[in-house]
Amino acid sequence: MALNIIWMAFFVIAFVIALFKLVFLGDTEIFKLLADGLFDSAKSSVMDVALPLAGTMVFFLGLMNIAEKAGAIQKLAKWMNPFLSRLFPGVPANHPAMGQMVMNFSANMLGLDNAATPFGLKAMESLQSLNPDKEKATNAQIMFLVLHTSGLTIIPLTIISYRLAAGSHDAASIFIPCVLATLGTTLASIFMVGLYQKLKWDKVLIGWILGLILLMVGILFSVNSLMPIQKEVFSKTVGNALLLVIIVGIIIGGAFKKVSVFDAFIEGAKNGFDVIIKIIPYLVAMLVAIRVFRDSGAMLYLLNGITFLIQSTGVNTEFIGALPVAIMKPLSGSGARGMMLDIFQTQGPDSFVGKLASIFQGSADTTFYIIALYFGSVGIKKIRYALWAGIFADLIGVVIAILIGYTFFK
Repeated sequence: MALNIIWMAFFVIAFVIALFKLVFLGDTEIFKLLADGLFDSAKSSVMDVALPLAGTMVFFLGLMNIAEKAGAIQKLAKWMNPFLSRLFPGVPANHPAMGQMVMNFSANMLGLDNAATPFGLKAMESLQSLNPDKEKATNAQIMFLVLHTSGLTIIPLTIISYRLAAGSHDAASIFIPCVLATLGTTLASIFMVGLYQKLKWDKVLIGWILGLILLMVGILFSVNSLMPIQKEVFSKTVGNALLLVIIVGIIIGGAFKKVSVFDAFIEGAKNGFDVIIKIIPYLVAMLVAIRVFRDSGAMLYLLNGITFLIQSTGVNTEFIGALPVAIMKPLSGSGARGMMLDIFQTQGPDSFVGKLASIFQGSADTTFYIIALYFGSVGIKKIRYALWAGIFADLIGVVIAILIGYTFFK
């Protein structure tokens, strides 16, 4: 119901604003702009999002099938079971979904978005197999989705690459702030959804969370001890190198377990196109609505309203210049990236606003897109509290990012 209302609201608000601009401002081009944007976004939803995703889906679902036949996913699930069984009490021990979720989280942590999506969709499909009501999201699916939208990353490869391309002289300076911001968002998501779902907060769950925090802190201190040029090399190479290690490891491991790796790959890859066909309607519906909402000027009015409210409180408002990235990120990853790059061009990647925009870009994920993509892939229509939990996690991420930005760069 919530997603239906918000999707409809995007169009209604856009139409009302366009009508206002036509009648009171004499903007005779506004409806043409919206119509052109509608058709363009409908086309790009398929050509620029769904089709490129198809190739990635085919490849990684093929690898996933090799890993499953070789028993790697089951072993991964068994190793992580003490922790995940407490976050996902409705999922049986050693269920394939456990290992698939770990693969998804691991790819996200390395900043490998293209690899994370196929693993995540496969995990959602496995969780759906446990769902007694196929149109209603389960607690496990909501927990997984909110954790995914928190965007936990320990190597922000993409953001550092964009900063380098924009001429930054200190591209890796946002490394630790990005990690801290996304870690804070992830922990807040666990506590928020965990309290709502009444999880059992025993010493095992708390111990695992503290252990993961210590591991993260250890990595941060290790990387922070490197020279700036070493940090950039580390950020550029480690994540992609690990991805190749995983790919080669799965293939070699499958062969060692006497799996016919090529046949297993083809078998799993065939499912990739089936998933893409399922999610195209959801992608088109959500991305077109967001584009119309943005082109109408509603996003600018929203930003101006938030700016006015913040200024009226009397607090330091230097961060406002980076807010467009934070507001756009839950709606559109490409839109937020475009705004970040625009800030790099106008104010510089090494300005306070440029660095804060980088942290915003790395401290959360595209909530609306992920809900449409993941729930749409398995036919979930009743998303329950997933949207509000995801948005609240995004809000926490914005607040944490601002605090970290002032701490590190002011």
